[in-house]
Amino acid sequence: MNPAEAYILDQTEPFKSILLHLEATIRRMAPEAVLKYKYRIPFFYIDDKPFCYLNVTKGYVDLGFWHAAHLSVHLEHLETKGRKVIKSLRYKSLEAVEQQILEAVIADALSVRDRGFYS
Repeated sequence: MNPAEAYILDQTEPFKSILLHLEATIRRMAPEAVLKYKYRIPFFYIDDKPFCYLNVTKGYVDLGFWHAAHLSVHLEHLETKGRKVIKSLRYKSLEAVEQQILEAVIADALSVRDRGFYS
C-alpha cells in the first residue's frame, strides 16, 4: 500500500468514508489521474502536474484544487479564505457531499487543464 492510500485508510470516521468517496469520484472522472503522496497528504497528479489534494484538517476534509483561479462553477461553495491559489470544497460528513456540485467542480477543474492553464 502506498503512503497516500495509507493516509486515507488510517483516518477515523467520518473522514475515512468522505475521503474514499472523493477518491472514487476523482478516479471515475479523471482515470488518468495518479494518486501520489506529496506534502504529507494525498495529491492527484495529471500529466505530472498537481490537480487536487485531499486533506483532513480542523474537523473536516478539504478537497483542494490547483489552478483554482480559473474555476468558474459553484464558486459560492469553494473556500478561499487565506489562500491565493487554492480553492477547496470542505466536508464534515459524507451526507454533506452534494454529488452534483462535486462532479461539476471536478469537471470544471478538468476543463481548466484542457484549456492549457496547467502548462
